[in-house]
Amino acid sequence: MKTALFLFLFFSITISLTNAQEVNDTIPTSGAIDKFFDVGDRVIDLISGEKWAFIPAVTYSPETRLGLGVRAIRVFKHKGETDPNLRPSSIPITVLYTLNNQTIFTTELDLWANENKEYLNARLELSNFPFKFYGIGNDPITDEGESYTTRFAYFHLNYLRQIIPGIFFGPRYEFRVDDIYRRVPGGILETTQVPGYDGQRLSGLGLNLNHDTRDNIFQPTKGWNNRFSWMGFTSFLGSNFSFNQYTTDFRKYFKTSDTHVLALQSWWSFTTGNPPFQHISLIGGSDRMRGFFEGRFRDNHAMVHQAEYRLPVYRNLGMVLFGHAGQVAPKVGDFGWKRFRYGAGFGFRYKLNDEGLNIRLDIAFGDQRAFYFGLNEVI
Repeated sequence: MKTALFLFLFFSITISLTNAQEVNDTIPTSGAIDKFFDVGDRVIDLISGEKWAFIPAVTYSPETRLGLGVRAIRVFKHKGETDPNLRPSSIPITVLYTLNNQTIFTTELDLWANENKEYLNARLELSNFPFKFYGIGNDPITDEGESYTTRFAYFHLNYLRQIIPGIFFGPRYEFRVDDIYRRVPGGILETTQVPGYDGQRLSGLGLNLNHDTRDNIFQPTKGWNNRFSWMGFTSFLGSNFSFNQYTTDFRKYFKTSDTHVLALQSWWSFTTGNPPFQHISLIGGSDRMRGFFEGRFRDNHAMVHQAEYRLPVYRNLGMVLFGHAGQVAPKVGDFGWKRFRYGAGFGFRYKLNDEGLNIRLDIAFGDQRAFYFGLNEVI
């Protein structure tokens, strides 16, 4: 109750102050504050080259704790395309080491081409990753989580082509291999021997259908971003688990004023067949249900509903207020109002470039208080 009251008062005061700032925009700003932001802008310019920006990679989440490394990111338009209304492409490359002794390398390509009529997305991740397993279901076996360590490689490739304005369709390939080389002797993983307890190899093909009318891919202020996907993993493609996974992700953006935005998301995942525990539907983490450990709740099916209110504070600095609810279930018919888990929080954003790329810091309250630091918006 104290946390809820604190969040309510914090949100109310922040919105009131922001509205007051908009009404009194003729009041001179503090020179000291301006100088502070000028220094920030110069630092961003210093680490940003003509093509690549090099950023010290500092991340924080309950899953990793503090992570330090380096991130290089390039935001660009496809060769020969100069129209400012065309969507930018990006390539981030990140190398991290965390206080949880995790080593992570990731790179991802988001390529828009042919005047936004074609989209290619590829991601590669290599990790040595100590993690936690809480059991299967909406009421986990353990509240503390059982530690295990896996070496894994992950790759996916999506190709989408516009079939009518705003509608994209195309194939997807996904591959992942896990080697779980450290478990708790006599622990939950060993005694229950859930599928995937000693590792997995997944290879699958699927289809994506996207409905995308956003006005900006980094900081949308209006439009829809709806995604429908099916993935089928079979032994024919080299997978040692056979199952299907269907996901729907509905996102809507509203301008509530000239500078305020409300973002809504409703995400659903359905899994059938014999999936490993690493790949069944799960909630928690920095993208779905901040304030809950990633994989805190996992089962065949899951749903998450999130709302985020975005508002400016000063110059490149912004703020967000967010709330969410989610649950998992073994059968679709088992979903119910009393099974929801709830969370809320607030965060700050610093805009890095004109395209809208953000540094974000979030403080979330779920079944724990959690801090998240990284790039880009969640919704």
